[in-house]
Amino acid sequence: MGGFFGAVSHRETKYDVFFGTDYHSHLGTKRGGLIFYDEKKGFQRQIHNIENTPFRTKFESNLSSMGGSIGVGCISDSDPQPLLVRSHLGLFGLVTVGIINNSKELIDSALSYKGNQFMALSSGDVNSTELTASLISSAETLIDGIKYAQETIEGSSTMLILTEDGIIAARDKMGRLPVIIGKRDDGYCVCMESFACHKLGYTPCYNLGPGEIVKVSTDSFETLAPAGDKMKICAFLWTYFGYPNSNYEGKNVEVMRCRNGEVMAKNERKLGTLPDVDSIAGVPDSGVPHAIGYANESKIPFSRPFIKYTPTWARSFTPSNQEIRNLVAEMKQIPVPELIEGKKLLLIDDSIVRGTQLRETVEFLYESGAKEVHMRSACPPIMFPCKYLNFSRSNSEMELLTRRIIQELEGSDGHNHIDEYSDSSTERGKCLLKSICEKLGFDSLGYQSLDGLMEAIGIDKDMICTYCWTGKE
Repeated sequence: MGGFFGAVSHRETKYDVFFGTDYHSHLGTKRGGLIFYDEKKGFQRQIHNIENTPFRTKFESNLSSMGGSIGVGCISDSDPQPLLVRSHLGLFGLVTVGIINNSKELIDSALSYKGNQFMALSSGDVNSTELTASLISSAETLIDGIKYAQETIEGSSTMLILTEDGIIAARDKMGRLPVIIGKRDDGYCVCMESFACHKLGYTPCYNLGPGEIVKVSTDSFETLAPAGDKMKICAFLWTYFGYPNSNYEGKNVEVMRCRNGEVMAKNERKLGTLPDVDSIAGVPDSGVPHAIGYANESKIPFSRPFIKYTPTWARSFTPSNQEIRNLVAEMKQIPVPELIEGKKLLLIDDSIVRGTQLRETVEFLYESGAKEVHMRSACPPIMFPCKYLNFSRSNSEMELLTRRIIQELEGSDGHNHIDEYSDSSTERGKCLLKSICEKLGFDSLGYQSLDGLMEAIGIDKDMICTYCWTGKE
């Protein structure tokens, strides 16, 4: 996906931007970047590959030569950024987070005018941030350009624009990602993860609404374009990729995850499906609080039968090669034999997408002496690749475990019955659970219901994007 942090201050901002950006590292794996403006130095920019080295270690050496009272940093899961753009609108830095699904059409339209061109990446594709810059620059003003980009892009686009006198923040038109403004005595910051504000001494003071555009200056901020009426914030902010300390729409991530586990256990007790196991465990890291909530409600002990070894490989999905990612995930899992041998275990994961690493985790537990391994997903079955953000984004629906199983069970016709397969109380839903158990080696499997997940998040369900489960916008 990606994340960003910006600051405008009466003093030097480089350390705030450096650490604030680093606090968004869990949101992306490919590129990191910093851009600053200083009256004497002008604009300064650095971009580095962070696929195999953390953001912090890549950029520490750059700080001595960079800085200014205005700065923006980003973590990107896709193209190199921030970009420094010169157009008839002036010189500005640009950071974007989102997906452009109609990029080909937009590029073809731009190239239909003689003289237009784009720098091509090694793959031949166009940097999505550069494409966004082109859309912005096609208007008479920056604000009109941002509005035009938001309306023209199919997918989502949240952005920060750095100018000589401040930062312009624009939340995507459906508010799928958060944008938070923090205040301190000497200035303001803008970011996606609220805990970054707190840690750097800022107090979160304003959440942008969907599609809202705000100018952040040293002493104030003002709305340049009002928020829209409709929001569809991504539910996976709470269940998976949001950091535990952060709040979105007033709801804390860690609190939601624990409550989600409690709701799951309550529902299982009502249905009589609460498993007879020795302990509850979460698949590290984001599955752990879901498991704690489940254990607290069910009165079944919580344990950690395996621990991730993270000093050298902090994240299992950092390597770009899928085979290496799987190998790293396997090598990171260190068992605690005393908590596994002869035990019946219930694992809770934040979600089940492709199932590859989960199957290896189950095999690893059985090889370590587990008697039974039961599995629960903290969200409903994922049936559709995300078309708004990078989570569960796949080249084909067949990359999703659920869709592959449905194809095996009924062929192409099975995909006409997604609603039934998503409901574990139906015959098709029960068949899906049974087939996944057989394929991945679980003794039982359960998914959190959509209603249960909405209850745990605790805001109006009409404000939450559930596309990857329902296929409905």
